[in-house]
Amino acid sequence: MSMQGGSSSKVPFAPPRRNELTHIPGDEGLPIIGKTFQLLADPKGFIEAYATKHGLVFRTHSFGQTNVVLLGPEANELVLFDQQKLFSSTHGWNHVLELLFPRGLMLLDFDEHRLHRKALSVAFKSGPMKSYLDKLDKGIAARIAQWKAKPGSIQLYPAMKQLTLDLAATSFLGADIGPEVEGINRAFADMVAASIAPIRRPLPGTQMARGVAGRERIVAYFREQIPRRRARSGGEDLFSQLCHATHEDGALLSEQDIIDHMSFLMMAAHDTLTSSLTSFIGELAANPDWQGKLRAEVLALGLAPDAPSSFDDLEKMPLSEMAFKESLRIRPPVPSLPRYAMRDFTFMGYSVPAGTRIGVNPLYTHHMKDIWPEPGRFDPLRFTEEAQRGRHRFAFVPFGGGAHMCLGLHFAYMQAKCFARHFLQNIEVSLAPGYKPDWQMWPIPKPRDGLRVTVKAV
Repeated sequence: MSMQGGSSSKVPFAPPRRNELTHIPGDEGLPIIGKTFQLLADPKGFIEAYATKHGLVFRTHSFGQTNVVLLGPEANELVLFDQQKLFSSTHGWNHVLELLFPRGLMLLDFDEHRLHRKALSVAFKSGPMKSYLDKLDKGIAARIAQWKAKPGSIQLYPAMKQLTLDLAATSFLGADIGPEVEGINRAFADMVAASIAPIRRPLPGTQMARGVAGRERIVAYFREQIPRRRARSGGEDLFSQLCHATHEDGALLSEQDIIDHMSFLMMAAHDTLTSSLTSFIGELAANPDWQGKLRAEVLALGLAPDAPSSFDDLEKMPLSEMAFKESLRIRPPVPSLPRYAMRDFTFMGYSVPAGTRIGVNPLYTHHMKDIWPEPGRFDPLRFTEEAQRGRHRFAFVPFGGGAHMCLGLHFAYMQAKCFARHFLQNIEVSLAPGYKPDWQMWPIPKPRDGLRVTVKAV
């Protein structure tokens, strides 16, 4: 049972006429390009400036389209929880990702999304997750040993990017990519970069053309591998799990479904985790007192350096999890989330017609001063049970929310704590005096200069 026809890529409504949105405050900028370049230059500053001028609901224009932006926890709840099924994720993301990551789980809607999410969830059950942890643990320990043996200055982001790709290959594909690693890495990088390219068509020489070529390479790799995985059973890697996953009627996922889900999941596991882990370790480098507290928590586990990490060990690292969450608050891996209004709705007194492109902004919400005092300060204690009890449940949304809550969020926490265990047990990390990393915040946060840190053996 393939659901290929279940969600048309054709937008169901024409966008509202300009005069249908003029009651919403905002500034759409120049014809065609709108505010695209201002948004790309400083997405956080751009949104904050508009919110200060226009309020928590405003109208803007970027990437050739008019958008209505809804800010704050209540907006996140309305759009992400979406109890009334007002908002399409498919048509929100398609403009950005359709040529590059079509029909990934995030790009499906409603009943079709539910069916595919249920089929994919088998890959994140207890058995496979234990297998992933075993592979992640060995891979992380081996790489940390290499870093420990060569103390000195490193660019953290490229080093983390290589590690997360290797780990994704091991736990998701069940084997080392080997000599193809550079090509696969470049293909994913080109696809992600193309997702925000101002030129949206794959014209020769453009970033979009490079992204589409990267997509073709990834598709060819998975298409070649699927029959091999289906011919054998017992594989606990994610790819093998999906090759044998079934819908509710017992039918296997189609080959195209597996390709689309794997390319999307590999991208998510690779790029968002690279960003999140780089931010996590970067914050520990900038906050040596917290680094010391987390190291004490790891050493209290009493594990020998070469001992494997278990789920029970990771459960005994609450402070490390809080610190990881705080780094996700400061730099959520997906800073903005697009949707498409399927029906008319009203929010904060503004009527918004069907066909309007909608955006919510976790990055803005995560820095609202009335929710997060001193939002620029790194403070893991914001995530104690007591601190979270009085906070709006959609004030912290690094993995989205509602039906589209990231399927791999437990995988992300598992990998982060496994990494923290080996890193802190073996390595001390610091920044040069006066050095402040320069972060590009969109589409996925990354340090423009690679984030140079100094590592030394503990």
